[in-house]
Amino acid sequence: MGTYVPSTEKERREMLASIGVCDMDDLFRTIPEDVMLKEPLDIPKGMSELEVRKKMKGLANKNKVYSSIFRGCGSYNHYIPSCVGYIASKEEFLTTYTPYQAEISQGILQAMFEYQTMICELTGMELSNASVYDGATAASEAILMCLERKKNKAVVSGALHPDVLETIKTYFSGSDVEICFVPCVDGKTDYDKMKECIDDSTACVVVGQISFYGQLEDIDKVKEVIGDVPLVMYVNPIALGMLKTPGEYGAQIAVGEGQSLGIPMSFGGPCLGFMACTKEYMRKIPGRIVGKTTDSRGRTAYVLTLQAREQHIRREKARSNICTNQANCALRAAIYMSAMGKEGIKKAALLSMSKAHYLKDVLLATGLFELVYQGEFFNEFVTRSKDMDDRKMLDFLSEKGILGGYPYEGNIIWCATEMNSKEEMDYLVSQIKEVAGCS
Repeated sequence: MGTYVPSTEKERREMLASIGVCDMDDLFRTIPEDVMLKEPLDIPKGMSELEVRKKMKGLANKNKVYSSIFRGCGSYNHYIPSCVGYIASKEEFLTTYTPYQAEISQGILQAMFEYQTMICELTGMELSNASVYDGATAASEAILMCLERKKNKAVVSGALHPDVLETIKTYFSGSDVEICFVPCVDGKTDYDKMKECIDDSTACVVVGQISFYGQLEDIDKVKEVIGDVPLVMYVNPIALGMLKTPGEYGAQIAVGEGQSLGIPMSFGGPCLGFMACTKEYMRKIPGRIVGKTTDSRGRTAYVLTLQAREQHIRREKARSNICTNQANCALRAAIYMSAMGKEGIKKAALLSMSKAHYLKDVLLATGLFELVYQGEFFNEFVTRSKDMDDRKMLDFLSEKGILGGYPYEGNIIWCATEMNSKEEMDYLVSQIKEVAGCS
């Protein structure tokens, strides 16, 4: 441990002497002898900086890096402006310290305030928190926001991402909250079954704007079915560049996975859960909210505020144990949204959708696939192979540096974003034809 203490040996001797002890052993003499470590820890010998760098590079080289990605299902390959990584890595922002001392944390607090503001603009809602762990956590926490004494039931679309559904199950597995999962039909929520689930004890309905299968849900139909029951919408932030916002639909809470907002796929994480809501839920939203105020001299100042739900503030009265946020990921999202602007996000959405439709057309044109769901989709769609081994095909594509669609329940979920060029998609098709033995 002494190696990592930022003080010299002389300074340590002086500090020990000032408190009246001779050495480090004397300092820890109050610790019982039977629990003291008698031998060195059985860990590898330390390495130099050069050796550590070589070791880490060797481990990193084991990762498979693809030149083309046609897989989404919750983590998407979007273009990230170079300024995002550059600004987010500046020492003014890159810190794990919680900004409780506002007077020395104005930079990160302002960045979080701007993040909240842009999430509100993106979702059409009135306020946002400073993020939570991921989209699945956000969806689960949204249900907690809606629960009341006589309303302890949530109706949840079974067309949401399976990880979101599993997280919701875990959240409420040990509680008296009833979760009614609505089955799917044609890749979307079964609205008739949803209506059957709703009763006087229903606290909220959770549905995705886009299903796990890429299908666009009929939110107007959902609103018609649920009536006055609070609506939680799970949304894709890039898709909001062209689709109606949760605010326009009259939803009370909007949640989602923010990885698409300037956060690399990074082999699976970290991610970013965003949450926004109407003012009526202001004191029920979990985590941190950064507020804008003025100091004693009338200057603009930013502070943490309205943490009424956090366990370290209210403890026994708190519904949520969320007491931190994905600050660095939220910072990246704020920089990304600032750099892209409304038109940039809209263009990314339009390109993603148009390229996904082109990909669908060229795949079907091979005669090797059929479309599983016929409804409108954003940038993901599901195909079923005709007399072709999907595993063999995907392995062959992987050897060519192509990450193909996601195999799920005997089908394949394909995805395209603005990162996929026409040439890449045409090459993908040529390689599929080759593995299938087509001329």
